[in-house]
Amino acid sequence: MSDPIRLARPDVGTAELAALGEVIESGQLTMGPKVAEFETSLAQAVGTAHAAVVSSGTAALHLALLALEIGPGDEVIVPAYTFPATANVVELCGARAVLVDVDPDTFLVDPSAVAAAVTPRTRAVMAVHLFGRPVEWEALQTSVPQEIVLLEDAAGALGARYRGTPCGALGVAGCLSFHPRKIVTTGEGGAVTTDEAALDEAVRRLRHHGWATLGDMPSPGFNYRLPDLLCAVGIPQLARLEELLAARERVAGWYTERLESLLLTPSAAEGDRHGWQAYVVQLERRDEALAGLREEGIEAQIGTWALHRLDPYRAQGPFPGADQAFERALALPFATTTTEDEVERVVAVLARFV
Repeated sequence: MSDPIRLARPDVGTAELAALGEVIESGQLTMGPKVAEFETSLAQAVGTAHAAVVSSGTAALHLALLALEIGPGDEVIVPAYTFPATANVVELCGARAVLVDVDPDTFLVDPSAVAAAVTPRTRAVMAVHLFGRPVEWEALQTSVPQEIVLLEDAAGALGARYRGTPCGALGVAGCLSFHPRKIVTTGEGGAVTTDEAALDEAVRRLRHHGWATLGDMPSPGFNYRLPDLLCAVGIPQLARLEELLAARERVAGWYTERLESLLLTPSAAEGDRHGWQAYVVQLERRDEALAGLREEGIEAQIGTWALHRLDPYRAQGPFPGADQAFERALALPFATTTTEDEVERVVAVLARFV
C-alpha cells in the first residue's frame, strides 16, 4: 500500500518551534506579551478595531453571545447544517437555537428561511461561513429587522473575503478558530473580533473569570484564556496568512481541475474569496466513496452535521437542504502541504464512485 494521506496537516515548523522556545525561556507561559502581540496582528488581519483571543472557537462563540447578554427567553437563528458548537453555545446561554435550512449546493444559510424564522424573541442570527465560503451578507442583512444582531461563525474563514471585506469584520462580532484543521493554528484556540469597544471589554472580562480590574468582578466568568505558549505558535502562522491561503488555493485548483466535470466542487460567489478551511465535494455515493478512500489509506470525512439529526435538536425540522448536504458532502485530504501526486491518488479512487 502507498503511504497514507492524512485529512489535514498543520503547516508548522522551525519558526513556531523557536517562538515556543522563547516563551519557555521567558518563564511567562500565560497572560504575557505574546497574547497582546497575537491579538494586535489578528485585528489587523481581519480589519477590526479589536480581537480578543480565547481557548477555542467554541469559547469565542459562547463569549460573544454572553457579551451581548443573550440568555433565557431569547432565540438565536442557526443554520441546520453546521458543526454542533454553533447551536450548542446558544443553548448553553439559556437561549433557544432556532434551526433554519441551508442551500444544499453552497452549504450556507438561506436568507429567506432566516426571514421566515424571525419572531419577537429573535435576538441574533449566527451566520456560518462554512468551510470558508462567505455567506451572502447583503441578502442576510436585508432578511432581518435592523435590531437583530448578526454574528459571524467565521471559524473556518480567516482570510476569506465577502466583496473585499474580510470575514470576521462583517457582523457585530466574528468568531474564529485556530484548531489544527484551520488555515492558522495554535493547536487549540479562538478569537472574537469586533469594532465595538464595549463588546470587546465584556469578552475580555468573561474570559478571565469575570474580572474587570483586580478586586472588581461585576459578574462571574470563565477561564477561557489562551496562553502565551499557544499565541507564540499563532504569531508566525498569522504572518504567513497570505502564503498559507495561496498554497490552499493552489491545492483547491488541482482538485477542481480534475473533479468539476465529475461532481459538485466547492467555490465562492463571484467577487468573494474562499477561505479554504476544507475542500468539500458532493456526490450521491458519498458513503461508498468514504469507505473506498479509507481502504486505500486516504483519510476523508463527512462534511459536518445536520443538527436536526442529533438528539438535542430532533424536535426541529424537516430541513431538506441540510439533509441533502449531510448525505452528500465529503471532505477530502486538504492542507497547504498536500502534493499534486496526492491529489491524483485521491481523485483516482474517488472517480470509481461517480
